[in-house]
Amino acid sequence: MGSSDTYLIRPNHQDKFKPAVVKECIREIVREQLTGVRYDSEEVHQLSNTLAISIKDRVKKAGFDRYKLVVQVVIGEQRGQGVKMSTRCFWDADTDSFAEDVFITENLFCVAVVFGSYFY
Repeated sequence: MGSSDTYLIRPNHQDKFKPAVVKECIREIVREQLTGVRYDSEEVHQLSNTLAISIKDRVKKAGFDRYKLVVQVVIGEQRGQGVKMSTRCFWDADTDSFAEDVFITENLFCVAVVFGSYFY
């Protein structure tokens, strides 16, 4: 193999999924789009889709080119109740990771998770 081959089974250290960078991307997008928004059950579906697309686009621009990204956004009405969420997936602990952020106002909550899975 020559030095110009691009077949990599592991990312270089600088190209690895960085949860702190991704969490900041999530935080910025969610705060930009949800600050001052009131919960409306009729608009939540579209709003969560818009947030997921915006988050995915921002994370892609952060340079995780060889990662397949899955974004999950949950928005609910805030009534002082507790909420538990869990997610499960298969991945390679050496290359794959995730980042999450939670945003809460007096009338809504939002949990956004980005899963990054390295592909070669």
